[in-house]
Amino acid sequence: MEKLHWHGYTWNGNGQDLAREGERRPTSPDFFSSVLPPMRTGEWLAKPTSRIAETFDDVDKAIEWMRAAYAPASAHDSIPVSHRRSDAYDLLPRGVDVEWSTWLPGGRFAKVSMICCPNRHVPHPCPLRR
Repeated sequence: MEKLHWHGYTWNGNGQDLAREGERRPTSPDFFSSVLPPMRTGEWLAKPTSRIAETFDDVDKAIEWMRAAYAPASAHDSIPVSHRRSDAYDLLPRGVDVEWSTWLPGGRFAKVSMICCPNRHVPHPCPLRR
């Protein structure tokens, strides 16, 4: 069995674009070329490998990357990063994807995602080993 590791992804864009749900589903022909995040976190693994921001086999480094990547958005978030980090330390080693997201000024939306690989919720192979 493949050793658990994590792929980090980010998205920052117009929050209204998230309503374009069709292209956020892998059944859509637009899914693979769309810059929008998928509806289900594990579907990130089906996106082109160029969308992977970082890959980790150490949970501490994965969570530190999330904290740093999320720092600009955290000032607008009602959930303290310390709580988010605590949850991530619980979830990621158990194979549960973690996504931090919040609304930003001007109708923008930010997401930072750490996706478990192999993934228990979707059948996609590791994007780096396809």
